[in-house]
Amino acid sequence: MRAFLSPASFALSAFVALSLHAAPPEGTKAFLERHCTDCHSEVTAEAGLDLTALSDDLDDHAVFEDWAHLFDRVAAGEMPPPDASTVEPDERDSFVAEAGAWLKEFSESQAAREGRVPARRLTAIQLERSLHDLLGVDVPLARLLPEQPRNGGFDTLARDQSFSLFDLENHLVVVDAALEEAFRRVTTKPDEWTRELTALELCRDNPKQRCRDPEFHEGMAVIWSANLAFYGRVSETTAKQAGWYRLTFQVSSLKAEEGAWCTVRTGYCKSSAPLMTEIATFLATDKPKTVTVEAWLEPGQMFEIRPYDARLKKGQTPGGQVGAGEMQPQDVPGMGLHSATLERIHRGPEDEAVRDLLFGDLTLRTEQGKKGATKATLLSSDPRGDLARLMQRFATRSFRRPVASEEIRRYVELAQSQLDESDPESVLTTLREGYRSLLCSPRFVYLQEEAGELDDYALAARLSYFLWNAPPDGALLELAEAGELRRSDVLQEQVERMLNDDHGQRFVPDFARQWLDLSEIDFTQPDRKLVPGFDLIVQQSMLGETHAFLQAMLDEDLSVSHVVDSDFCYLNERLAAYYGIEGVEGDSVQRHPLAADSPRGGLLTQGAILKVTANGTTTSPILRGVWVSERLLGVHVPPPPQNVPAVEPDVRGATTIREQLELHKSDSNCASCHVKVDPPGFALENFDPGGRWRDRYAKNGNREKGLPIDASHQTPEGEPFQDIADFQRIASSKKEALARNLASHLIAYGTGGSVGFADRDELDRIVENAAASDYGFRTLLHEVVQSPSFRRK
Repeated sequence: MRAFLSPASFALSAFVALSLHAAPPEGTKAFLERHCTDCHSEVTAEAGLDLTALSDDLDDHAVFEDWAHLFDRVAAGEMPPPDASTVEPDERDSFVAEAGAWLKEFSESQAAREGRVPARRLTAIQLERSLHDLLGVDVPLARLLPEQPRNGGFDTLARDQSFSLFDLENHLVVVDAALEEAFRRVTTKPDEWTRELTALELCRDNPKQRCRDPEFHEGMAVIWSANLAFYGRVSETTAKQAGWYRLTFQVSSLKAEEGAWCTVRTGYCKSSAPLMTEIATFLATDKPKTVTVEAWLEPGQMFEIRPYDARLKKGQTPGGQVGAGEMQPQDVPGMGLHSATLERIHRGPEDEAVRDLLFGDLTLRTEQGKKGATKATLLSSDPRGDLARLMQRFATRSFRRPVASEEIRRYVELAQSQLDESDPESVLTTLREGYRSLLCSPRFVYLQEEAGELDDYALAARLSYFLWNAPPDGALLELAEAGELRRSDVLQEQVERMLNDDHGQRFVPDFARQWLDLSEIDFTQPDRKLVPGFDLIVQQSMLGETHAFLQAMLDEDLSVSHVVDSDFCYLNERLAAYYGIEGVEGDSVQRHPLAADSPRGGLLTQGAILKVTANGTTTSPILRGVWVSERLLGVHVPPPPQNVPAVEPDVRGATTIREQLELHKSDSNCASCHVKVDPPGFALENFDPGGRWRDRYAKNGNREKGLPIDASHQTPEGEPFQDIADFQRIASSKKEALARNLASHLIAYGTGGSVGFADRDELDRIVENAAASDYGFRTLLHEVVQSPSFRRK
């Protein structure tokens, strides 16, 4: 139904629309004409910025961002540069006040009218976990969706989300997969089982066959150290049905004095399907130990267990296969499996609980049909009424708020029109189609948020998807129903409860995966010649290091200064050896103090960060500098002008990157940004593409004969530093800036909208309120949740 405005309302809306398109204040335009347009006009548009063509239509997000960036450059004293124009402090202050008020007024008016962010839909992992919660299934669904666009690492930002016909098709694929599994679980026999496997059963079927399965040796299923792909596959674990499998095995090392670091991976283990999935790493010693892993296997996939330490001597495998007894004369280390237990399991609710989620108090009758097929009937004395009742119950859960029968009337009527009451099986199939339609509703796909302050149910959903990437649980919904969740004390209690819940262990890996680009850690593979000792075990240990460190920051409310420096780290024995740190034993990641002269400390120098900011072969102070500035230090770096070529490191080692950059920065279009970018980039130059310390660049692949590394530079404020330790000292002292940065990333991740112009004052209050805790991570998170930026759309 079309809504009509009263004359007064129409006049008011017209006034608001006109005010939103108001031109820049006269003083702002005069300032730009006086100090900026000479260099930034049509003919001489330095850095590609033509102020004469800059629109004042702030409704265009890109235009608004241009104005905001322009404002920031002037406010920071970067524009106009001192050698181009002299600006008196009072004149600059006047511009900042006038232009800032104009931009803030527009931003606040737009937020009041439309909300801080556009409509925001569930991400892939949020959709997966929502369907798991609704249906009780455990199928990994996110993998069925294409890669989602990311901005600043985040796929939660509403402005970058879309929902095209292609997206709808993919959404249906995921929904159908979830419903298929849920209804299969309750209409077929239980599919969980356990198998005990002896060492002999874990080996190849034919001892004389040359293949890649373990061989039987000294009462164990043995895999030796070798570079052969898929060597260590255990064919006896091949899955016949897709599902979750738990493998528990007893293992010990062979001919390895210090033990053998091993990996567990899954895959088809054949050349036509070479991709493997990393599951776990462990240290095998001469004393047998028990290892338990869980993995999702597709039909035909299996477990591979093998020594994978790059430092171990590797055996030769002529012909690409291994025969029994061929490795022993080569005197290479290995590992042996004593026995194993393979289980087909389900994560989450038992079958009975899944049945209750789907059918409530109705009885499901199953019986064996022809040819062994199971016939299922949902017993109902009132099919139409039960269909409407169950769909309303399901809609309330899937829409994350109470739903009246009238709100889903069309969904119910559509389902009822397909019901054949003469067919007992029709109720079951019709109910499934009814659930399918509800799961395609915008009220499930999108978070239901209205402009202004969020109601209790919307706040429950925002909080739950922020901390768990999953829908709100019963406790949150009960508080929402009682209208108490918006109370500050209740909200704080719920944040603590959710972080301390088992699901709360998801927050750090989920947030770090996007904020720190840890999802990209597999994107490159360091050159083994340039980065000796790097292997899959090191990489997985690096992820463990970063996750454990961030979890400690959160649990102990450690200062945000730990982002760039700390006196401790988290290591296992393998990663410690890779870093050259002594005193760490075992395969578990553990807290370890750092020596005063250690170049490590903080997220800044952790291997995972150093790896994702390099390309596997070379490092670039520019790329690392931009990443560190944007993600850790809170310094925005605009994209380079289109007419400026990129700087490529000299892989021959004839010149250093510093020498190349000096020439590059002579271009005035480049110098202003490199003042910000280069300091953190050069500070990290002693770390190679694999995160290992180096004193020289490699020359023609030789790590010993390259030119020496100079990590010295100066901050944008002119403070000099000589090395990474100096830089860490300077950067860690700027706690307010570090806190603003972390809080802004938490806001973007949690609300679906980056910090806007109207949020800046609130961001200042968040940081100010966190000062008493020395800007602790947990305190910052609480302050973000309590802020209007989080509690409003």
